[in-house]
Amino acid sequence: MTEGGARALGVYMSEEAREDQDGQEAPGSGIPLVFGRVLKRLRVQAGMERAELGRRTGYSAATITSYEVGRRIPNAKFIRQADEVLGAGGLLIDFIEDMERAQYPAFFRDAAALEKQAVALHVFAVQAVPGLLQTEEYARAVFTMWRPVLSAETIEQRVTARLARQEIFARQPAPTVTFVLEESVLCRQLGGLAVWRGQLEQVLLDGHRRNVEIQVMPNDSEEHASLNGPFTLIETAKGRRIAYVPAYKASRIFTDRATVREVEEQYGLLRAQALTPRESLEFVENLLGET
Repeated sequence: MTEGGARALGVYMSEEAREDQDGQEAPGSGIPLVFGRVLKRLRVQAGMERAELGRRTGYSAATITSYEVGRRIPNAKFIRQADEVLGAGGLLIDFIEDMERAQYPAFFRDAAALEKQAVALHVFAVQAVPGLLQTEEYARAVFTMWRPVLSAETIEQRVTARLARQEIFARQPAPTVTFVLEESVLCRQLGGLAVWRGQLEQVLLDGHRRNVEIQVMPNDSEEHASLNGPFTLIETAKGRRIAYVPAYKASRIFTDRATVREVEEQYGLLRAQALTPRESLEFVENLLGET
């Protein structure tokens, strides 16, 4: 945790820092619980009811309760508002970075931090539409189908975190973001017909962004440079090149030049073997036209 929040209050994370099956802090534990206890203490010291804090920050009393018991993770906007309303002097703001990390499963936290600062991202997807392109409905369908079953709070938390990642598209200066998607990814109607159509429409919208290129790897392609699974290439402002390779409970970040170069070579060949960006958007348009 950053030095400001928990250390300033002498809070220690012992048995309360539980994690769920895939390494994410369970609702009602860990950093969210510590933040919630601090929030409640400050609210009580200010002589303010939950409904009043909610009214002054734009949230319901029930939501404030969820934050205080660590069941939900607040966004940075709420944290800043609460800090000001409660006169916390920056104490709550010190939690923002930690709360942002707590939104993600442990295996993705480092990758999420790198992604947020990237000047270039290159994504190869083989199972589902990548999180950066997902609609809210598609993301919720993905997390609802997850096994073991996720709690309702965890599903909403992950949907919120996934959509927040998409702020990268509006960042200035705009990063370069490219995708190679297996054709099967776009044809798989996860969530049902309406959700699927909405997702294809979102792919088209994102594909027309000036800093985004989306390519489709056809099922009938006779060449394929990466049959061993998905990956993401990340380039930082300082010129570091990193490869993130997701796997069940064992995702890895590679920084050594030899490994990253291998992944870069695979991605370069994939882009050459896939449909062009223009052809790919036409492919998506045709899918929509067939339904």
